Amino acid sequence: MKFKSRQDVFFQVIFYGACLLVLLTLYQELTINKIDVNSYIATTVLLSVLIFILWILHGTNYELTQEHLKYRAAFLKGSIPIESINELIVGKTMWVGFKPATARKGIIVKYGKTDTIYISPDSNEAFVK
Repeated sequence: MKFKSRQDVFFQVIFYGACLLVLLTLYQELTINKIDVNSYIATTVLLSVLIFILWILHGTNYELTQEHLKYRAAFLKGSIPIESINELIVGKTMWVGFKPATARKGIIVKYGKTDTIYISPDSNEAFVK
């Protein structure tokens, strides 16, 4: 079963604010500054950052199979065996650690001996079931 990552207003403001900042910088680079090799390099870097931010925001998802919990956030992807999951903490936010998530109040998955990962499926209840 596949789940998209939920997006809350807090993360949308951060991500879309960063996109707006990149677009404003790109606009300034293309209209105000003299076009030269450095402008092309700056434009390429800014467009890459913009694409990466949008990729994270819209490309984060999770998949539950019979044997694994698979996660993907942009180029970060991985798999956790279901039998190694020890505990699910629902409705909490993990601010430090590995977080392929785009919302607060998601699910903290504890697996293995000391490993944790924070995810934010579109419905916590449906994901836990």
